[in-house]
Amino acid sequence: MFKVFMEMSAPPRCCICLDHFTSPVSIPCGHRFCLSCIGEYWRQCDSKCPLCMTRFPVRPQLNTEQTVHTGAPCDNNGSDPKSGELQQLQTEQTQHTGARWQENPDPLRAGEVPCNDCPEKRRRASKSCLVCLKSYCEPHLEPHYRDTILGRHPLVTVWKNLEDPVCRLHGRQLEKFCRSDQTLVCATCTQTDHRGHRLVTITKEAIKRKNKLKKSLIKVQQMIQEKTKKVEDIQLSVAIVEGAEKKTAAEKQAEGLIKNLEQEIVELKTRSSELEQLSHTDDHLHLLQRFPSLSSPLHTKDWSHVLKSLLHELQEKLEIPSRDPKLQ
Repeated sequence: MFKVFMEMSAPPRCCICLDHFTSPVSIPCGHRFCLSCIGEYWRQCDSKCPLCMTRFPVRPQLNTEQTVHTGAPCDNNGSDPKSGELQQLQTEQTQHTGARWQENPDPLRAGEVPCNDCPEKRRRASKSCLVCLKSYCEPHLEPHYRDTILGRHPLVTVWKNLEDPVCRLHGRQLEKFCRSDQTLVCATCTQTDHRGHRLVTITKEAIKRKNKLKKSLIKVQQMIQEKTKKVEDIQLSVAIVEGAEKKTAAEKQAEGLIKNLEQEIVELKTRSSELEQLSHTDDHLHLLQRFPSLSSPLHTKDWSHVLKSLLHELQEKLEIPSRDPKLQ
């Protein structure tokens, strides 16, 4: 009898991990689990309750309110007649867990990976996200269990260096490039998810990408020359009227336009330098990893219409021709 009483008085446990609740949540059927436990369960199985097997057509919203216990759902009135003392134990357990995470995080041990999102007193990371390229502790991992979109991000055992050139799924060396999915793959990938795809060697794909980099470099350098010429043309037009008592609206507009063009030139020169450096690298794996970020076009504006109107106005006042035949 005493043993039964002790079992009934013991704090409730999660039926998945069989341990005390950590960040407890409830699902629509009323059963409660650790947030990470039900989150991982739903990543591997359909959206259903592990206890009563109730299926949900879409991934349901997780509830953090202390309303039900782990063994049985609520009745129609939203309360369990036997859950009075149990609810108090649950609340104490939740408060204890929350305080442990917020106030006294366990100190990091040698070799452990810290959470990337902890501002101070960084906690030990429990999972790494292969899309966000970050490692998270339990509290900061919650959005990946709650949010539908983040829930699709693959989570793996903590990686110390997320940018290391190894397969994130199998931990093996990257050996091939899948043109079907535009990604680097390992030997295991070629026999599983990428079986039957268009696979080529890393060297072959790197040579192809290097040629594209050189073409992009030429285009960026041409853009730098064109924008530099436009800046010089505006500066020449404005320089002749320097010393006037009051600047015209066109002159003020010209100064603002020069600043925008100069900023774009700086960004283009940065991109040019990166393309130049990458086009000469002999590290083919590094080239393929960096290529996507450098192949996307820079967001520069087409100032031709504005420049044509502005220079025309300045030229009418100054009566000087434009050096740029495209703007005449």
